[in-house]
Amino acid sequence: MAISDYDADATELLETYVVWPDFLMKYIVIGEAGAGKSCLLHHFTHNSFKEHAQHTIGVEFSSRTVKLGEKRIKLQLWDTAGQERFRSVTRSYYRGAAGAILVYDITNRASFLNLSRWLADARALGSPNLVVVLVGNKSDREDDRQVEWAEASKWAAENDVHFLEASSLSGDNVEAPFLLCARSILLSIESGALDPEKAGSGVSYGDRALRRVNSSSRLSFGSLSGGRRKGSVRLKLPFPGSGRCC
Repeated sequence: MAISDYDADATELLETYVVWPDFLMKYIVIGEAGAGKSCLLHHFTHNSFKEHAQHTIGVEFSSRTVKLGEKRIKLQLWDTAGQERFRSVTRSYYRGAAGAILVYDITNRASFLNLSRWLADARALGSPNLVVVLVGNKSDREDDRQVEWAEASKWAAENDVHFLEASSLSGDNVEAPFLLCARSILLSIESGALDPEKAGSGVSYGDRALRRVNSSSRLSFGSLSGGRRKGSVRLKLPFPGSGRCC
């Protein structure tokens, strides 16, 4: 058997067991302390509620690979502390973020009133094409509500961000903000508004895209709507397996 045949067999076997992402995307999870950011993120990555959650000290990192259409996206998730004393540390992790999950507690009005500060920091330091999703957490505590859905929806519209409510306890709508953010970023890439090759975009091509590159180092990808799109984009990839984004 020719060496090329062995290579082909090895590649087929490897692709059977390894999930290769098309894109890596950097997210930040921000908002006031006690809003439930860590619990929301834990339910998204572990599909369970985080019992006895402690306040985040500095930042914590986690990741999850999701699939949208034919695209696999590895989300690199930076959970930031909400306390003021960590602000100078956490703000450094905002740089180059492609997406921001901005969380407030529907039972704590103060966490809602401070959203403008968090949004201003994220937009000042994140990617120029930063996608923001506002999440009203703890929707399971309707009897304790201090922020009405209509008020939060109006704020989101005025500040050009997406909005939804979720419950990190029950898991209701927990996946929606992360997937909505990823879909918006993919649409920006497809429209040409966002270039993954550009430094600070918060997005880079993953190993799956690398394996699709032909001898001219070019990649073609189809429309999110299911159609095919002509043309291609040049790839500039991080070292395979490094997990680096942007």
